[in-house]
Amino acid sequence: MSGKTMNVSAAGEPAAAPTLRVHLWLESGGGMVFGLGRVQLLELVERLGSLNQAAKALGMSYRAAWGRIKRTEEALGEALLAKASGRKGYELTPLAETLLKDFALWHQEVEAFALERAKKRLPWDVKPFAGQDGEPK
Repeated sequence: MSGKTMNVSAAGEPAAAPTLRVHLWLESGGGMVFGLGRVQLLELVERLGSLNQAAKALGMSYRAAWGRIKRTEEALGEALLAKASGRKGYELTPLAETLLKDFALWHQEVEAFALERAKKRLPWDVKPFAGQDGEPK
């Protein structure tokens, strides 16, 4: 598209610029393998040291959280959680730590590319998503 147009509200005032949101996930024939929900779950396990507490913080059952972790572990062929040494609960495996870091970087790269293309192709002054704690930006 050539040239930008001003986004105007129904009242004729300048409207807020749209914000780009990109939701990425990986799936297989068996369903979801990894995405932002798994990121949040693993980050909470890392912070709280407990899958049960992480599940509760996200409003899900322990069984649902465990099932999601197991599906990802099966797809990867390696564990994401290990029993915490010297206490109850879990800690992230080195694979999970790397996966969290790499997924966040990948998400940022894709979002930056999508923002660049949106600014070039769309008639609005598209803004980047500011993000919240625990969510890739």
